[in-house]
Amino acid sequence: MIQKFDGTDRRILTFPAVFPCEGISPETLLTSLISLSHNICNFQANSIATQRRNARETIRQVGVLLIFFEEIRDRGLILSDSVILCFSELHLTFQKIQFLLEDCTREGARFWMLTKSQLVATQFRVLIRAVATALDVLPLNLIDVGGEVKELVELVARQARKVKFELDPGDQMAANRVLSMLNQLEKGIEPDWSSVKWVLDYLEIRSWSDCDKEIKFLEQEIGFDCSDCYERELSLLSGLVGLMSYSRGVIFEVLDYRITEKTEHKCKMKTIGCLNPEDFRCPISLELMTDPVTVSTGQTYDRSSIRKWLQSGNMICPKTGEKLTNTELVPNSSLKKLIFHFCADNGISLSKPGSQSQDISRTIVPGSPAAAEAMKFLARFLTRRLIFGTNGQKNKAAYEIRLLAKSNMFNRYCLVEAGAVPPLLNLLSSVDMSTQQNAISALLKLSKHSSGKSMIMEIGGLAPILAVLKHGLSLEARQVAAATIFYLSSLKEFRKLIGETPEAIPALVELIKEGTTCGKKNAVVAIFGLLFLPMNQQRVLEAGAVPLLVGILACSDKTELVTDTLAVLAALAENLEGTNAILQTSALPLIMGILKSSASKSGKEYCVSILLSLCNNRGAEIVASLAKHPPLMALLYSVITHGSSHASKKARSLIKIMHNFHDTSSSRLMTSATPHEQSVHVW
Repeated sequence: MIQKFDGTDRRILTFPAVFPCEGISPETLLTSLISLSHNICNFQANSIATQRRNARETIRQVGVLLIFFEEIRDRGLILSDSVILCFSELHLTFQKIQFLLEDCTREGARFWMLTKSQLVATQFRVLIRAVATALDVLPLNLIDVGGEVKELVELVARQARKVKFELDPGDQMAANRVLSMLNQLEKGIEPDWSSVKWVLDYLEIRSWSDCDKEIKFLEQEIGFDCSDCYERELSLLSGLVGLMSYSRGVIFEVLDYRITEKTEHKCKMKTIGCLNPEDFRCPISLELMTDPVTVSTGQTYDRSSIRKWLQSGNMICPKTGEKLTNTELVPNSSLKKLIFHFCADNGISLSKPGSQSQDISRTIVPGSPAAAEAMKFLARFLTRRLIFGTNGQKNKAAYEIRLLAKSNMFNRYCLVEAGAVPPLLNLLSSVDMSTQQNAISALLKLSKHSSGKSMIMEIGGLAPILAVLKHGLSLEARQVAAATIFYLSSLKEFRKLIGETPEAIPALVELIKEGTTCGKKNAVVAIFGLLFLPMNQQRVLEAGAVPLLVGILACSDKTELVTDTLAVLAALAENLEGTNAILQTSALPLIMGILKSSASKSGKEYCVSILLSLCNNRGAEIVASLAKHPPLMALLYSVITHGSSHASKKARSLIKIMHNFHDTSSSRLMTSATPHEQSVHVW
């Protein structure tokens, strides 16, 4: 009966309690009340950073009532309707108390709960008053429990009416100091080190990892879809992120644990075929989805659009025309996160009119003046550490930059402006594997900013990055270097410079041969970026890339890697030299197989593009070979129906070539036929 909420399913300081249904049996209600009471009593007030006195009093009162409930259960007493009604009220209130205590002990929420301490104290007071109200109308004389137990219940009722749930003086002082530091930051004044340390100690945030948990929680709160949130609250959250990021970088010298960036190890480079923002648009509104949900047919729509569709009485899937078996809308959190990161990296706003809280441009502009100043102070501090610090301090500074620049464009801007790029490039020659990895990863993040790209290239940063690509101390460092080359090649003038550097493309090709799936993927994507400059095509061919790319098609079961590989082959196939190189391998049957079986729409489209280029460059020889595959025409018509407009156009061109070939072949047969074999029309 008790609702189960995961920490990520319920936003902090919300209390989605439900009133027990009217037909609930007394036994079930009593059992659930006892279970709730046990859950509340299991909280330890000493483990709560703030509101300890209020929490302790609340837990004590619930503990006394637990004795009362267990006495009723053990005696097997029959409960009247009036008692059941009072117990139902207590059940609702106990749910909210449990939610409140969960929030007080939630990992990473100490800083936020401190700033909300007045609200939290009020919540404790309101909930205990609700307990008192329920006990006031409880017909205790109708419940046959012992006299001592009745006295305890009456005592709880009196205390619940009179007890004061006030803000602890220590909490008040700490909250005031935090607000004072935020005000100082807004004025461009760096916070006093001792004041920051005092607040952190008060909240028992005593390590780098403790501080990092607080930052992650605050960022999660900012990322919530909170159209009902006030701008002031978002500004406060942003300011706290800035202050905590400053604290993590300045106060704590030791990295007590490493954040395993699983997404990076699994290769966070975006798939070429999936970079199309059209895939992120709602099929109904054609706008980028801010809250994607999946319906029973498996199709995904923006929540507001599909909700309006359903409210209009439509019970079919707008995209497929299938009948919906139910109206349940399942959140597509993976797609939402992908859209968020895509937009954050590309400076795309997801805001809706009147809903600034959803504006992804917050990653471009700071969320508050305090956050902006905190980041500037921190960027200058970390840059000084990169230059003048010990080896350990330099490594930590590089790691901090790696985290700060991960998904925030404003942070990247501040770090580049503070001069972090040159000392990071110097660290690439470090003999310490960890330092080299952190430095190249930080440069990867900074290379996503236009001024970061320019800074790296203008001061000769290409050479040390290529040195890591070729001889990095770890395979991870090498594959991150390849990803950095991809971002640098996004500017036309840098494509030329990278392509003209003799070791660049051969080093990428070598990584395709030796790298992990992630390394291969990064190298393939980097080569694709360089191919936007036509003169680089010959260099890629000379480096022997084609056989390795075809090898990926033959051996890899990773859809994204295969799709990226097809994209590179499609680019190479556009000229005769590339076509010849592809035809010297076993690529053609592989491409036909992928066109037939792949679940990737982009992969199919690249297959069509390759086949069309092969036919255009080698004519009847290739067309004749393709004509031996009867299913090809059906596959091409499928691309016309379901593919993009660009792919449909290529599929039509290929179909036209195939029809012309068949018509020509038929004409030749008729011309070579003997006179008595001439065709006769039959009607």
